[in-house]
Amino acid sequence: MLRKLLICVLALSASALPAPAAADDEDHDRARKALEAGEILPLAKILDRLRAVYPGDALEVELERDDNRWLYEVKLLRSDGKLLKLKVDARDGEVIGAKDRSRSDEHSQGRKTR
Repeated sequence: MLRKLLICVLALSASALPAPAAADDEDHDRARKALEAGEILPLAKILDRLRAVYPGDALEVELERDDNRWLYEVKLLRSDGKLLKLKVDARDGEVIGAKDRSRSDEHSQGRKTR
């Protein structure tokens, strides 16, 4: 079962967010419980690790559960104008997939890491 949870950089900090809708509350609670249970790394830690290898600005981050595995999907805008989409194992921060797209090239080029 694939369930997407939209997460922004501050999503794990409830005091920084306005009160979300009921469905968003449930998603937020699931993400917080996963973090507290040690099932996922904090988003800030994931983004710090990614910046070291993939410099750019995080535009969007999603946390999803796929086949009993938590994944962060991160969209980065690189300084060269390419949009880079990364799939990251939320438990250990390992990048398990990457795709990039330039602004002028609408064809994605899949690139598997590790």
